[in-house]
Amino acid sequence: MGNPKDQVQSLLQKLPENASYEDIQYHLYVLEKVQRGLLRAESEGAVDHAEAKGRLKQWLAS
Repeated sequence: MGNPKDQVQSLLQKLPENASYEDIQYHLYVLEKVQRGLLRAESEGAVDHAEAKGRLKQWLAS
């Protein structure tokens, strides 16, 4: 994952030169949400793709 400073530096390198403050804030927001989701999945467990498809199929059939 890397530390937050390295992640932000990498993010800034990937954005176009004309990125606005809003663009940067949005990408930082998304990066943080993804990191939180990954940590939560790691600590609480997650449902794999096949199981999710099965659950969705059952839900749609009802």
